[in-house]
Amino acid sequence: MLKRTVADLAPAELKGKRALVRVDFNVPLGEGGRVSDDTRIRAAIPTLQVLIKGGARVVLCSHLGRPKGGKPDPKYTLAPVAERLQELLKKPVAFCPTVVGAEAEAATRALGDGDVLLLENTRFEGGEEKNDAALSAAFAKLGDFYVNDAFGSAHRAHASTEGVAHLLSPAVAGLLMQKELEYLGSALDKPKRPFVAILGGSKISGKIDVIEALLPKVDALLVGGAMACTFYKAVGLETGTSLVEPDRLEMAAALVERAGTVLILPHDATVAPSIADGAKAHAVRKDEIPATEAMLDIGPDTAASYARAILSAKTVVWNGPMGVFETAPFDAGTKIIAQAMAQATAQGCITIVGGGDSAAAVEEAGLASKMSHVSTGGGASLEFLEGKVLPGVAALDNHTG
Repeated sequence: MLKRTVADLAPAELKGKRALVRVDFNVPLGEGGRVSDDTRIRAAIPTLQVLIKGGARVVLCSHLGRPKGGKPDPKYTLAPVAERLQELLKKPVAFCPTVVGAEAEAATRALGDGDVLLLENTRFEGGEEKNDAALSAAFAKLGDFYVNDAFGSAHRAHASTEGVAHLLSPAVAGLLMQKELEYLGSALDKPKRPFVAILGGSKISGKIDVIEALLPKVDALLVGGAMACTFYKAVGLETGTSLVEPDRLEMAAALVERAGTVLILPHDATVAPSIADGAKAHAVRKDEIPATEAMLDIGPDTAASYARAILSAKTVVWNGPMGVFETAPFDAGTKIIAQAMAQATAQGCITIVGGGDSAAAVEEAGLASKMSHVSTGGGASLEFLEGKVLPGVAALDNHTG
């Protein structure tokens, strides 16, 4: 871990100081505007507890959703998040209806040691996503030091994730950010072998960079999801009405040739006339996909084979579901992968789920706690696995000495 973290801060750097903490509270809101999934809020609690215990005055900022035009929209207010956070922390959480400016600054000045304040949605400010210098400076007036615990937003150079980090000192990583970087970093730099990667999802286009980055590092790269169909088409197989990216066929063919035995495609598929026709789902060999049907999940033989590969591994990274996991029976392959990873974890394997749909799938299966690490950031974890620099991480202080 090359970056300083909240755990590295001396008592004098915490007590009585305003900690501007970028968290990822981009959570779903359900009926009555209440938080329907508090996973991301819970993930920030360890960092908040360190700050509260140290006597810091905690000022939280986060985005929520995509309000249009960088303007306030009551649909995306963080007020319900403040309520849920208060329940989880078992202590009052003040809420400021503005993001920056005189009212927000006064609210931060009114805090006592160990108090917590949540600011309104950072995306209610037009300069947030543009990494506007004036907005970054306005954020800097709300804290004496900066903590970034929002790994899910670390791949974006925004005012609250990157700009303000250059203006406050110290600027350190939170415990969740530290955990994300350590798990993903060790998987890439010093994986225990055999090292297996499982990539799924609908499109190869979103995964090309990660495939390129992982191929030289892994012992096996198992492909699932609709992206397998682009590979199938590239090697001359019938794909029926499956989702295929015609503009990626040449690249897919080149990847198959270059990867040799490391890249493994499903050897059977669960197909049906459509997602709505679950009752007509059946398994076929990869070279027997009917012209009138689509592949909607990996087949049972492939699921069993992938599960065996996972159970023989010492490090597994998984990003992307194996099929249309939201709809039975096309969730079978994804469930089997999740169960195999849980079993492998119990045997001492390091298992990392790379956020997004795969994280949702293990949560749904009730297996999230059985993994070594479930990333809170889909896009950020992908970019990290691709070897890209994450602006929100790069801006933080390095360890010296």
